[in-house]
Amino acid sequence: MIQHLLPDIKNTGSNNFFLMAGPCVIEGEEIALRIAEKIVQITDRLSIPYIYKGSYRKANRSRKDSFTGIGDEKALKILEKVRVTFGVPVVTDIHESHEAAMAAAFVDVLQIPAFLCRQTELLAAAAVTGKVVNIKKGQFLSAGSMKFAVEKVFEGGNQKVILTDRGNSFGYQDLIVDFRGIPEMRDFGVPVVMDCTHSLQQPNQTSGVTGGKPALISTIAKAAIAVGADGLFIETHPDPAHAKSDGANMLHLDYLEDLLIKLVRLREAVVQ
Repeated sequence: MIQHLLPDIKNTGSNNFFLMAGPCVIEGEEIALRIAEKIVQITDRLSIPYIYKGSYRKANRSRKDSFTGIGDEKALKILEKVRVTFGVPVVTDIHESHEAAMAAAFVDVLQIPAFLCRQTELLAAAAVTGKVVNIKKGQFLSAGSMKFAVEKVFEGGNQKVILTDRGNSFGYQDLIVDFRGIPEMRDFGVPVVMDCTHSLQQPNQTSGVTGGKPALISTIAKAAIAVGADGLFIETHPDPAHAKSDGANMLHLDYLEDLLIKLVRLREAVVQ
């Protein structure tokens, strides 16, 4: 279901799930390119359509002293360099309406953060760029209610929409995934992605630093493929313990290939 949205994406004839993966935030050019090179090598070997993910800025932080980015223009130019160097599409978040056109000049997919998925002006601004719009489902919303977010983009004259589930709020400091939401959102006629890392966050910790359960990334990913997810979203880093954002729920880059091999086999079994 991704081919008509990104016709130039590689490996679309493989009938595989597609992958959005990369660091949480752009930390610098060297590490961004190193992560991209590794993932491109893996996804090419496994014939997985790949979209590089990196936030040019993190606007939603628990604490004021949390890392937010290296500068908008600098980070966006690094994303563009990844795009040109490796010939893969790239995705990044936007947070306010005026950012849509700016980011669209550098990336292929504009991502609407989960907390902002009801922001009508933001969705409308993303729609008019003509880029693919990846809307993350709010932790506070049902799967069914995401049809209204999809309609807002459609009404802006843009049919290129992806929905990404990232779990539901469960108490004050945890999330839980309701896998019934994946087939429900697929009924809207758009590709549906499972965010396998953010769905394992443990927000609102007393330290002001979000926790996570990365040991369950494989479990979430396998379940998502089993129920028909079109794509997976995985934040990964060569040193999660020292990542500048969301390291607590990231997958170590060294573990990505083994996980993807298993998921490709599972996908083959599911689509038979």
